[in-house]
Amino acid sequence: MAAAWGRRGGPAVLRGVLGAASGRACSSGAPVRAPSAAAQELQSSERGRFLLQHAVPFSAFLTDSFGRQHNYLRISLTEKCNLRCQYCMPEEGVQLTPKSELLTAQEIIALARLFVKEGVEKIRLTGGEPLIRPDVVDIVGQLYKLEGLKTVAVTTNGINLTRLLPRLKEAGLNAINISLDTLVPAKFEFIVRRKGFHKVMEGIHKAAELGYRPVKVNCVVMRGFNEDELLGFVDFTKDLPLDVRFIEYMPFDGNKWNFKKMVSYKEMLDTIKQRWPELEKLTCETSSTAKSYKVPHFQGQISFITSMSEHFCGSCNRLRITADGNLKVCLFGNSEVSLRDHLRSGASEEELVQIIGAAVGRKKKQHAGMFNISQMKNRPMILIGGFPVSNMYSHTTFSFFSLEPALMSFPLCQDALQFPANSKQWGHTFSHWLTLRTSCCVFQKDPSSTFDTKCLEASSVGQVSVDYQSKEASPGSEFCTRDLGSCTKVPRASHSLTHTDEEGQATMVDVGGKPDSRRSAVAGAVVCLGQKAFRMVRQNQVKKGNVLAVAQIAGIQGAKLTSQLIPLCHNIPLNHVEVSLSLDEARYAVVIRSSCQTWGRTGVEMEALTAASLAALTVYDMCKAVTHEIVIEEVKLLSKTGGQRGDFSRV
Repeated sequence: MAAAWGRRGGPAVLRGVLGAASGRACSSGAPVRAPSAAAQELQSSERGRFLLQHAVPFSAFLTDSFGRQHNYLRISLTEKCNLRCQYCMPEEGVQLTPKSELLTAQEIIALARLFVKEGVEKIRLTGGEPLIRPDVVDIVGQLYKLEGLKTVAVTTNGINLTRLLPRLKEAGLNAINISLDTLVPAKFEFIVRRKGFHKVMEGIHKAAELGYRPVKVNCVVMRGFNEDELLGFVDFTKDLPLDVRFIEYMPFDGNKWNFKKMVSYKEMLDTIKQRWPELEKLTCETSSTAKSYKVPHFQGQISFITSMSEHFCGSCNRLRITADGNLKVCLFGNSEVSLRDHLRSGASEEELVQIIGAAVGRKKKQHAGMFNISQMKNRPMILIGGFPVSNMYSHTTFSFFSLEPALMSFPLCQDALQFPANSKQWGHTFSHWLTLRTSCCVFQKDPSSTFDTKCLEASSVGQVSVDYQSKEASPGSEFCTRDLGSCTKVPRASHSLTHTDEEGQATMVDVGGKPDSRRSAVAGAVVCLGQKAFRMVRQNQVKKGNVLAVAQIAGIQGAKLTSQLIPLCHNIPLNHVEVSLSLDEARYAVVIRSSCQTWGRTGVEMEALTAASLAALTVYDMCKAVTHEIVIEEVKLLSKTGGQRGDFSRV
């Protein structure tokens, strides 16, 4: 028994052992470790029962001047990450700490052991991205062996989760949070500047498969980016044991926070209750940061992290250790104490506890409020291990034709992530063009190219219900692009201009008397980049991000907004838009093909041409920092079908 007694007389250790012996589940829902023979003996002994009943108060060293007891420790394992989330990672990147100045595994365990002795019952591993650290499984295993520690958790972006989770579970990981900010694969890649959506989804399903209850999914909600996906995320909990946690957007160095980007908890809740008025509020622990709700009969639940609008400072029980060994007693505070330096200078355990206690004692009653903390100097989120950012597998209904009637300009470059003054209008534009992507990403290979290119399918007919459980793209109609040889030449065009009246004034053609018919069009464009820019695009090394992916999305948006960009075009309900980009190494060029389809009274040539043109302009915009020798050429209609004038195919 002597080993169980530490500075505090051992009650935290005993509570952990006895809790395990009783077979109770931890707060995450995952079962705690099986009781050992020693724990069973302790539970049944008179001494064990006596110690449990007469446990001394919580450690004074981890209790601040406001009486808050800190039994939850977050440890950042690394500053590195395999994603580049635009609101987490500053545009210019971060200066990484030299490896020699980061905590070693041995130092992490030594500090963790010290905190557990003082009463910490839960440790969460964060980053950066903790799962890219090579010894993460070993660290989890060593933490699990600490007597008194009830929960070993990890927060991850999910990219490496499917591969590592079986080993992590075996090592003792019993709680998991996965960051995911969008259910739309193309938007995911745009935000994080990397591929990997499907890997994250596989990780979520793997966690559920291995018995984690719940699997927590962290979603940072930002106005104009993903607030239109709230209902989709709630629906995601219908058939999976998830706790989708909507996190209010928080300010950190480099993420250009402003109040207009933040969607408050109450606004999110109102939106969700309009769809599910029967939403039930769940009871939560006093120290919980989340306000939890559940749709009756749904397997999972949702929660709100109200860091900005309704802070939970009064019940805060969290401490943080950064990857370079600094203790932060408040996520939003800029005060830090280096435990690493004291540890490496040979400080005794007693001295370290005194240092920790002094830092905890200086913790303020609450953070400075959303307006003040946005002006404070603090680390970027990625260097703190706060809430990381970050869906194909839910049933979601999107509305496509509610765009603002006014012409809205959309910046097709990395700077698009900076909100203009009219945030609401910008947000409508951004969210609507991104929700055009309603089927899974389809990766195709251009037969004429040796490089893989993306082909994004987007279907839209008024209200479209999409079943994301299928990994196959929804079947599209046949396009002239599939077999250009099937198109026939168009008869000689009329010599009169249809868009002018008898007096030569511009006028819109009246198509009210025309019959509906199936119409399609294919257009193309070529962007000659030059050798250097071409190589950077091929290797995805352009600073602004994935050129082909962003240009593809821009082309789709362009097709949908053609009537707002070209004055005399009709507003056509497009059934399908497809934009593909391939690399032509012989010409150091990006070859663009766009195709549009509708069932209506007028053709879609202009929509196809606009899509190709905007995709080409986006390639130019993203590469212009490399060279201004870029040439856009061969913007032209390749084929069309339908209409009174018949079909056309360019020879």
